[in-house]
Amino acid sequence: MIKIHETSAANVDSASDRLQALGLALPELRENPYYVHHRTVGSSIYISGQLPYRDGWLLGQGTVGRDIDLETARSFAHDAVLNCLAAAVQAVGDLDRVRIVQMLVFVASTPDFGEQSQVANAASELLIEVLGENGRHARTAIGVAGLPLNSPVEIQMVITAA
Repeated sequence: MIKIHETSAANVDSASDRLQALGLALPELRENPYYVHHRTVGSSIYISGQLPYRDGWLLGQGTVGRDIDLETARSFAHDAVLNCLAAAVQAVGDLDRVRIVQMLVFVASTPDFGEQSQVANAASELLIEVLGENGRHARTAIGVAGLPLNSPVEIQMVITAA
């Protein structure tokens, strides 16, 4: 059973309205000279791995299970998925047209951490609350030795336009 945020936005009409009802907004993504935030191939849109940035700042660094606790890592996953949604909107033009196909969650964690799926659940919960059925997705959560900029979490997606 998926636990949805206590501040339910389920009765609000559009995905953008549900996001706003949660007190959230999609961030602006900075351009990067080395990669694009999304690439379309056929009907699939690939979203580049996104880190937990907010207002241009990486929210934390370290390894989950050693430097970062589970709840903080879940918070970072929440911010990383907002960045993914921002890239998705760049690709399809409107949040109501975003349909998540697959999400891959990387968690820089100690070998004995074992709760990568709990970190990923924070992102999945937000996607379902904001996008409804379009937010349901296939998912993999993987523990890794390290991520770019020593980020604790990175999220990558495959989406389509609904």
